Parts: sequence; structure tokens; C-alpha cells
Amino acid sequence: MTDARLCWLDLRGSTDRAAVAEEAVHWRIDGIVAGSAADLADLPPTVRKVLLFEDGAPAEDLSGADVVILPGPPEQRAESAAAHPQVEFGRYVEVRDAQTLEEACTAARTERWCVLRFRDPTKIPLEIVIAAAAERRGAIVTVADDAEEAEVVFGCLELGSDGVLMPARAVGDAGALRQAAQTGTGDLALTELEVVATSHIGMGERACVDTCSYLGRDEGILVGSHSKGMVLCVSETHPLPYMPTRPFRVNAGAIHSYTLSDGGRTHYLSELGSGSSVLAVDTKGRTRRVCVGRVKIETRPLISVDAVAPNGQGVNLILQDDWHVRVLGPDAAVLNSTELAPGDRVLGYLPESDRHVGYPIDEFCLEQ
Repeated sequence: MTDARLCWLDLRGSTDRAAVAEEAVHWRIDGIVAGSAADLADLPPTVRKVLLFEDGAPAEDLSGADVVILPGPPEQRAESAAAHPQVEFGRYVEVRDAQTLEEACTAARTERWCVLRFRDPTKIPLEIVIAAAAERRGAIVTVADDAEEAEVVFGCLELGSDGVLMPARAVGDAGALRQAAQTGTGDLALTELEVVATSHIGMGERACVDTCSYLGRDEGILVGSHSKGMVLCVSETHPLPYMPTRPFRVNAGAIHSYTLSDGGRTHYLSELGSGSSVLAVDTKGRTRRVCVGRVKIETRPLISVDAVAPNGQGVNLILQDDWHVRVLGPDAAVLNSTELAPGDRVLGYLPESDRHVGYPIDEFCLEQ
């Protein structure tokens, strides 16, 4: 299995190959796929040049190709491989029934390169291949019709396909494919904030964010009244005396509050709904993208918590004023919001940029 997600772009159906190829190089696409050596001639050495022959009839001219993909087992391409020792050969399999699925599993286990096309829309066959070839040394590259399908393929069975081969129909496809491959969300540098004041501020609407994932005991989402300061609100994974745990939920805060999504973007809690996404963050700053299944907005008493960062920056969080609503502190300490007092320490995050419609922007912006 490869360490990075491979992005291969197929030029064979493109009507503007030169422009698409130029964009692919700009986006550092890993492989350009073509049907003839001439279409690979002007590509720089930074991109892998791939010839794919789905019908099993390779061209005589393989000059300039780094990889040649053919159907059939290794013995069927032995002559071509012997004649072109500088080229890596791999196998193409179209999966359409049980027999071809078994061929795909064999290819995934044994080939340096394995390109798979699944004729049915279900991803179950791909899951079977990934599981059957878990200890593989080569790479599985799966054909996807568009960037949306590519994102699903990259996440299939949590491990995902090592790579995606996507047709390049127009300029923009290379960037979309590269973005679909960015499955990781990175880490955040959390900081310790010191609570300086709390106050009961009366009634208002607060939002509970119910995700489609189980959240860890040291995991939650970042929430704050201002875009440059947020506090880590813990999920309801810790036992409570009067109600069952809900490890998918974060009782996040008042509806005006910001929370962090992937790509560095913020959203108001009031904007979230079924199908939205937020960043789950643990006390080490590790993040992952989780889908929102539901947001419950209800009128509740609210408490305002003011804290200060080591650099003197103030941070505010407004929560439901109830003992069972909690935030996280250093060493994953679980702190009840109504018991917070000056001198207590909570974990937070200080984004560097101001926001315009949720996007980071370098401009003057006073929040108070």
C-alpha cells in the first residue's frame, strides 16, 4: 500500500489536452494517463506518464512511458515487458461479476500497479479488494467518474484506494481531484486559556451538534463567540447521573458562536444542519472531519465564560447554563461549565485570521 493518495488524470477523452495537462502539472497530479506515446511527449519528468490499453492491444511505441497498464495476467504481457525493461507494467481489470472480482483481488495482491474499473455503482466490490489485498506492496488505482466519487473511493473501508484515475473533461478537473485526495485535516496547535470571569446572562438559543460519528472521551469541537478565539467543548461521552451518554453529541453553545470546519473555514452554529461538516478535535490537537446529522436548537439559560490566552488575547464562550455542559482542560480534564471559576484552565485555539463569510481574510476586524 502506498503512503500517499495517488491522483491520475485521464486525457484520453479530453477535448483540450494541452490545457488540461498544463493544469495537471500545476496541481502536481501524480500521473497523466493517455492512449498513445505522442500525448505524453511534452510532459515534464515530475509527472508519471501512464499508457492504458483497456482492450489489451498495446501500441508498438511505448517511448516515454513510465507505466503501461494492460489487461490479463503477467504471462500475457511478458513479451512486452521483456522488450521494454525500463517500463513498469501493471494490470487492468474491469470488475463486473464474481470471476472478475477474484481477478481484481489477485491483481491487487501481486501487481506493482493495478487499475480497477467497477461497472456497478456499489462500493462493496472495492471494499472486498481492499480487504483481500491489505498487505499489498503495490498500488490499487480505482477509476472514478468525477471528484465526488473520487472522495468516496479514497475513503472506502476507511483505508481507501491508493489512487484514483479520473477522466479529465475540462480545466478544473485536476484541482477537484487533488482536493478530493486531501483526506487528512492536519493538527491544530491548542493553547491553555485561563478563565477570568463567568456570568449568568439569561435566556437564549443554544445548539447541540449531533454528528454521524462516535466522538472520543477527549474529543469535541471548537466553539467561540469570536473568530480569533475558541474553546474545546467536549462531547457527551462522559457519564451523567440523570441521562444516558450521547457520544455523538456536543452541547456546543449559543447559536451565534463560531465553530471550525475543514479547510480553515468557520461556520455559525446556527448555519449547521444535516449534511454539514465540522472538525472534531482532541486534546492533542489532532483533527478529523465529521458529518453533522442534526442540530438541536432550543431555548435555555446561558452562561458567559471569559478567558485569556498567554499572549493576552481575550476569548469568550457562551454555553447552556447547566452543570452537565462541559469543556476540556489540560490533560483531558473534563470541566463542568457552571463550576468554572477564575484561575481555571481550559483548552482553546487561536486562529490567526479574521473572517468574511467564514473564510479567513487578512483585514481589520474588531470583535467585541
